[in-house]
Amino acid sequence: MRHDIRDVTIIGAGPAGLFAQFYAGMRGATSQILDALSEPGGQLAALYPEKFIFDVAGFPKVLAKDLVKALVAQQGQFNAPVHCNQRVIALREEDGHFVLVTETDEFPTRAVVLAAGIGAFSPRRLPQACAEPWYGKGIDDRVGSLSVYEGKHVVIIGGGDSAFDWAHQLRGVAASVALVHRSDRFRAHAATVAEVQAAVASGTTSLHTFHELADVIAEDGRIVALELKDIKAKTTKRIPADVVLPMLGFVSDMGPLLEWGLNLAKDEIVVNSEMETGRAGIYACGDVTTYAGKLKLIASGFAEAATAVNQAVHHIYPEKKVNPGHSSNLAVFGQKDD
Repeated sequence: MRHDIRDVTIIGAGPAGLFAQFYAGMRGATSQILDALSEPGGQLAALYPEKFIFDVAGFPKVLAKDLVKALVAQQGQFNAPVHCNQRVIALREEDGHFVLVTETDEFPTRAVVLAAGIGAFSPRRLPQACAEPWYGKGIDDRVGSLSVYEGKHVVIIGGGDSAFDWAHQLRGVAASVALVHRSDRFRAHAATVAEVQAAVASGTTSLHTFHELADVIAEDGRIVALELKDIKAKTTKRIPADVVLPMLGFVSDMGPLLEWGLNLAKDEIVVNSEMETGRAGIYACGDVTTYAGKLKLIASGFAEAATAVNQAVHHIYPEKKVNPGHSSNLAVFGQKDD
């Protein structure tokens, strides 16, 4: 399917991408977002929707899923489309504009803003063959609402931040929480590790170091337990399990972006102060970018998104100023345009 041409097409529906689409609407430009995931929000929605974020301006603290909800409402003011499940596989130029190609569709656009974060990403899967048939049937590699796990025996496999964060958050929600890791060395924040270890000491969480998954035990088509193997003693034991959460990190892929003639450094896009990428008409913002003094923060991504869109709009329509002025004065919001 070939879509109508838009002024700005944003690749990535994470926080920076959603704010970029709002900003395009504020500037009177038509826009669209393309994202490989099934819903907007990027890592916030896919990896830690129930985690609090404390460093977004105006929010003393905000759940990741609630920040996504607010960003979607903000960009939704201009009724610009967000196309999910659309992984960009190619870019070409024709008749003075770009065409972004996905596996099913083509999206003509006058400018591109890359807000691709770490690229298209997917959670690492458990390597044991016994786990594969249970994905989506008790093994969840993306955590949704905490209420889903209420009263259930939850086993978390991993030793990083996500594993310890969920072990901490699910305590008091789940009937039991067990954390399984191949080592006694953890890659999580020390404070979170200490909180989980305190829960282990109090008996509200169990920790199984030097263990790995050996088998999935099921009854009547549902998981009831896991068999764990002690990698040192070579013995096995069973622990109750209704739900298994593999927290093994994720695999990211920049895909065709690496072949678009952009300025790159270690799979990141080098931009200047105008968020230019080295190819005219293509701008970037958020975690996908790098420059001297770069901070990979949501707050920084918002500012970069505004800069990228303002430059893109000026590139398309040179008569429009780069600086739109203060939003409180803009006619697009029904205010007096000074």
